Amino acid sequence: MKLVTAHSSPEPISPLFAIAPLAMLSQAVERGASPDTIERLMGLHERFEAHQARKAFDNAMAQAKAEIPVILKKRDVTLGSGSRRNAYRYEDLAEIARTVNPILSRHGLSYRFRTSVEDDRVMVTCIVSHRDGHAEENQISAAKDESGGKNAIQAIGSALTYLQRMTLKASLGLAAAEDDDGQATGTQLPIDGDQIREILTLLKQSGTSKAALLRFFKIEALPDLPAIKFRQATDMLTAKGKRA
Repeated sequence: MKLVTAHSSPEPISPLFAIAPLAMLSQAVERGASPDTIERLMGLHERFEAHQARKAFDNAMAQAKAEIPVILKKRDVTLGSGSRRNAYRYEDLAEIARTVNPILSRHGLSYRFRTSVEDDRVMVTCIVSHRDGHAEENQISAAKDESGGKNAIQAIGSALTYLQRMTLKASLGLAAAEDDDGQATGTQLPIDGDQIREILTLLKQSGTSKAALLRFFKIEALPDLPAIKFRQATDMLTAKGKRA
C-alpha cells in the first residue's frame, strides 16, 4: 500500500503588499500601467487569494477536528478458519461519513474521491476542499482484494471501499478507538470450534490442565478465549509439549 499526501503551498506574501493587492491592481489599471506591471500585480493578487484560502482551510479544519469524536470500530471481520483464523474490528465507511459530514459542512468543508485502476492496482485520492477554494489531497494505492473467492468486480469494489476509508481518515486525521480487538470493552471475537479442539489436543499433549490455561488468560471457559489470543495459547502449549 502506498500513501501520497499532496499539499499546495502558496508562496509567502510580503506584509507590505498583503493589505490590498486588488486595490493596487485597480489603481494600476486606472493609471495606465504597463502590461508587465499589471501582470506582476495580478500574480501578487492570486498569491494573496491562495494564501487567504489556505488560512481559511486550516482554520476550518482545526475547528472541525475539535468537534469530530473518536469513531468506534463496530464492524467485525473474521478471516480464515481453525489455526489460521484471524478476527478484527474496523470503522465502517458509512459510519465515518454519518459522523463527519454534518461537522465538515458546518465549517464549509467537503470531500470527494477520485479513483483509477491500473493493471492489478487500485488507486484512490481523497480530496478535501474548503468553500474559499483551497483543497488538499491524500492518495493511496493497493492491490485488488481477491481474498475470499471474490470475482474481478468484487475485488476492485472491496479495495475501493477500503482505500476510501483509509484516505478519508488520513485526510481528516481521524482517531479510532484504541480497542481494536475489543480488549477495552470485552467485545472481542472468541475462538471457534476448530480452535477449541486444537487447544484441547495441545493441552493433552503438553500435560497442561485446562484450569491452568483458564487462569492464565483470566477466562471462565475455553470458548471465552479471544481469537487474538489463540496463537499465544497454542505457541505456549506447543513449547511446553516439546519440553515434556
